[in-house]
Amino acid sequence: MTGEFPKGLQSLDEIFAFLAEFAERQGLDEKARLCLDLVAEELFTNTVRHGSGAEGRVRIIVEKVGRELRLELVDFDAEPFDPESIKPAALSAPIQERKPGGLGIHLVRSLVDKVAYEYRGREMRVLVTKTLET
Repeated sequence: MTGEFPKGLQSLDEIFAFLAEFAERQGLDEKARLCLDLVAEELFTNTVRHGSGAEGRVRIIVEKVGRELRLELVDFDAEPFDPESIKPAALSAPIQERKPGGLGIHLVRSLVDKVAYEYRGREMRVLVTKTLET
């Protein structure tokens, strides 16, 4: 299932409705739905807040193939940003010693099995994959 959304935080409600429709069609349980919502929200919010090109649209592709749940976010006007370049958050360090940022990517990594990134010609794609429990 594919949807395109204006690149702005006001699109979150529309994205959640899109994901809810997908989850309903696929019969996803509550745990899988929550994971899908959190991952999509984090990736989309990062794209809006930290990406370039405040105008434009972002495409979200979500599919279930066997036991695998896949969500791909495509930003058509982006600067390069590889989420794998972000070091793991130092969660055990005292808060005064922590550097800002990285918690959202940490959350995404902890929820999914794989994060893949591709950048070509100002187009950024992030594909996350989660194996669903039986």
